[in-house]
Amino acid sequence: MGRRVAVPFPPQRIVSLVPSQTELLFDLGLGEKVVGVTKFCLHPAEARSQATVIGGTKNFDFDKIAALKPDLIIGNKEENYQPGIEQLDAHYPVWLSDISTLPEALDMIRRVGLITGTKDKAAALASEIDASFAKLNGPEPAATVAYFIWQKPYMVAATGTFIDDLLHRAGFVNAFAGLTRYPEITAEQLAATVPQRIFLSSEPYPFGEKHLAEFQTICPGATVEIVDGELFSWYGSRLLQSAAYFSRLR
Repeated sequence: MGRRVAVPFPPQRIVSLVPSQTELLFDLGLGEKVVGVTKFCLHPAEARSQATVIGGTKNFDFDKIAALKPDLIIGNKEENYQPGIEQLDAHYPVWLSDISTLPEALDMIRRVGLITGTKDKAAALASEIDASFAKLNGPEPAATVAYFIWQKPYMVAATGTFIDDLLHRAGFVNAFAGLTRYPEITAEQLAATVPQRIFLSSEPYPFGEKHLAEFQTICPGATVEIVDGELFSWYGSRLLQSAAYFSRLR
């Protein structure tokens, strides 16, 4: 983010403001040092019972954070909100990631390892993830995919997003590559695009089986399916599972 952040080394009281980075910290063996997490930090299962829940990713409980006396707060530019980050930054070391591609995710993993004293473990993890994605290239022709993250209004992941980067690496073509970030679209736009497949993400909107018929009606020729949103959008250690999942989807 172009900011210099001075952090005690190694940090002993970490607050994580992003679910995927919380899971990464635990997988790096730092669970006992994680004192604060968000209500969305679902993995590992013990994260929210072992640490204090300090609100959501876009509404921090500043009093709870102050009581934790963190010596490192880890967040993300997209998932967190600027006023909240700026308020925390006035009192604590706040390190932010900014991720829209797999290489940036791997760089984040290595940097978190460097900051927290787990450099070797993080480097090995990043290398393993990188190697798993390197095996994804196959002879199958790429199918066009519309990837939905929200229902009312309809919103898709388009160019410039981490999801878009992973779609390409998984061997798909983003049906809405001509748009940027997370645009709202209409049913008419979807029908006109004629995607071969429609992915309804399990998060942030909880698409379920009841939504399949709705999209099938709009695009009768498309294959409509629920996909694991965590494996498309979590940019921490969960990426270890993504490449194999993408191979099954193809």
